[in-house]
Amino acid sequence: MNGAAKEVTIVMIEDDEGHARLIEKNIRRAGVNNEVMPFTNGTAALDYVLGKDRSGLDSKGRFLLILLDLNLPDMSGIDILERIKSNTHTKRQPIVVLTTTDDEREIQRCYDLGANVYITKPVDYENFAHAIRQLGLFFSVMQVPESH
Repeated sequence: MNGAAKEVTIVMIEDDEGHARLIEKNIRRAGVNNEVMPFTNGTAALDYVLGKDRSGLDSKGRFLLILLDLNLPDMSGIDILERIKSNTHTKRQPIVVLTTTDDEREIQRCYDLGANVYITKPVDYENFAHAIRQLGLFFSVMQVPESH
């Protein structure tokens, strides 16, 4: 290991293909070149983040940024948020919640469960770029090489 920056993988959980493309375009426009892993349902995304056994061990030592749509075909985004944030190995992974609702109670619930940023769709590019940049600062903090 040469103390290189740990690569952050962006996990995008979004079932609407149009939105997914738009989000990815916005990520690139914000100057973020990290790998984007797209998932269209919660089950597949949780398999990736927490592992098929849901232990979270798969993500030990991984740096993920999770972009989470709340309305998914197979389970609610709130569920996913809760599972990721209640797992020892994944609770520090930042989660950006993307949703079409601006219901105050739902937003509050997301923050209570540990969401880091909440963005209402259709994704406004400026807000999105700002949020990604803020999390980028968070990553640069995470990417400090181990002290020699």
